Amino acid sequence: MATYEFCKVEREGKLTIVTINRPDVMNSLHPPANFELEKVFDDFSNDPTQWVAILTGAGDRAFSAGNDLKFTASGGKMEIPATGFAGLTARYHMNKPLIAAVNGVAMGGGMEIALACDIIIASDKARFALPEPKVGLAAGAGGVHRLPRQIGLKHAMGMILTGRHVSAEEGFRLGFINEVVPHADVMATAKRWAAEIAECSPMSVRASKEMSMQGLNLGGAEAAANGKYPAMTALFKSSDSTEGPRAFAEKRKPNWADS
Repeated sequence: MATYEFCKVEREGKLTIVTINRPDVMNSLHPPANFELEKVFDDFSNDPTQWVAILTGAGDRAFSAGNDLKFTASGGKMEIPATGFAGLTARYHMNKPLIAAVNGVAMGGGMEIALACDIIIASDKARFALPEPKVGLAAGAGGVHRLPRQIGLKHAMGMILTGRHVSAEEGFRLGFINEVVPHADVMATAKRWAAEIAECSPMSVRASKEMSMQGLNLGGAEAAANGKYPAMTALFKSSDSTEGPRAFAEKRKPNWADS
């Protein structure tokens, strides 16, 4: 497995764990880190043996503080890969599931990274914000688009227009966090969610995610139901579509195939 300068990548069976590893700057990201993470998620996306990924931050203070403003202020050119901030926020057609294990501050681009994941598990010490208006910027890595879709327009505007900080508990009440746990339990909880996902057919999971996410752009339930979804086509051509019913009938665990 490749070694990286700004992140760590571990594999546990079908699970890939990606840790942003810049704790000295609260895991904020500059261009070299963004392009490195793009490579990491390219590899995850293309590896048939890897079914689900967890993204977290090194240390106990931050998931990610977002854009490395000190790098920008020093004259560094803020280049972003085509796949977006952290190589993730513009990866709209990734149909493998992603879990954010938010172990601390998730600010600006850091919150945008979390929102780009399918599931967010948050430490009870975590805090979230899109504070870009306070520094003359805007949350252009998908935050202003994803947040209204995930929690509704009024709640989203209340965060976006003020840049205010939100606790993990409030984020759970608003609806963009799946579970809040004691700080020490964040990774174990994320792994539990990942294990539950990995019990399902990977082809079914990818088809379900693709239909859910792409269907949101088709303008209504009927249009979404009639959409064309390659992952759904692939599912019905795969062995999983026959293995699942056979395993159910035989009262055994299914043997899903890597694909």
